[in-house]
Amino acid sequence: MAGVLTGKVYLAGAGPGEPELLTVKARALLDRADVVLHDDLVPAEIISLIPPRTEIVNVGKRSGLKKITQKEINERMIALAKRGLQVVRLKSGDPAIFGRLAEETDALEAAGIPFEVVPGITAGIAAAASLRVSLTDRRSSSRVVIVSGHPSAENESHEKIDWKDLVKPESTLVIYMPGHNFSHLREELLAAGLASDVPAVIVSQASTPRQRQHCATVGEMHKFPSLPAPAILLIGRSLERAHERSSAENLSLASDEADLVISSR
Repeated sequence: MAGVLTGKVYLAGAGPGEPELLTVKARALLDRADVVLHDDLVPAEIISLIPPRTEIVNVGKRSGLKKITQKEINERMIALAKRGLQVVRLKSGDPAIFGRLAEETDALEAAGIPFEVVPGITAGIAAAASLRVSLTDRRSSSRVVIVSGHPSAENESHEKIDWKDLVKPESTLVIYMPGHNFSHLREELLAAGLASDVPAVIVSQASTPRQRQHCATVGEMHKFPSLPAPAILLIGRSLERAHERSSAENLSLASDEADLVISSR
């Protein structure tokens, strides 16, 4: 009697959005996958790299609009692998950073499905690179704290973040899914003891041509604009150079605009 045909699932990171920041391994997996199950935040530029013969399924869940539940995603991966297919579960950024990786690996293990985790460049690192700063600048930061500003609805113990333990002077905060209520977050951070003059930068769609960023201090965070997802909020003394560069660029732009006005008269 022939054995049961079983495929394999690759839980792969798509990186922050720039196709050239895909790992060589992730790109090779996309080239030979039978099925790709991807998140909403994986951009069209990366989806377009997948060969036409491959079945592509959007299993995105974002902003409270769930096309599919996590349980259904798990069941779909298992069913496809049991058909002997090579399945890529493509996640924005790195699958181990707020990507619900543990739930999916638990389900695959329980079903006896072979799987492999393929890391990707996470958006927080891409945001720092785009700003040309080090999150662990030895002159100002000895630790990086990665936290989600959007608590898990399934885990009530995570609904309240204890900022007092996180806002140490030597820390750089990398806040994923920070939301849009920066006034409330500002008050929480200040109440936890973070100085109002600490630099903060919000970066939207890091590494892509659509990237936008805005610099402020923690005390001025209520002035942040609402930027498209995915957005990363970086906070810490390690971001001072990003602020200096932003100020210099704004001065240069203002000077260019003044020259233009004078020339047009």
